[in-house]
Amino acid sequence: MRVDCGYRADLIVEGSVLLELKTVERLQPIHLAQVITYLRLSRIAVGLLVTFNVRVLKHGIRRLWLPTPTSSSPSLPVPPLSGPDGNP
Repeated sequence: MRVDCGYRADLIVEGSVLLELKTVERLQPIHLAQVITYLRLSRIAVGLLVTFNVRVLKHGIRRLWLPTPTSSSPSLPVPPLSGPDGNP
């Protein structure tokens, strides 16, 4: 889809997952809004917002999705993965 207003997703994987890559010190609400806008424009249901400015990459990944009739929020962060003892 061509959109002439400057919107450009970083990566789209097999037309089903949108990835937006950042190297910012801290993710801001505008970054979440950007991914949600890209999801709406592309009609892709799931997006990953990834920042590389973290010690452990899995702590810099946020999963976002478009709201559906069964979901109450367009974007909920995925909690960091932890091991059996509760430590990352």
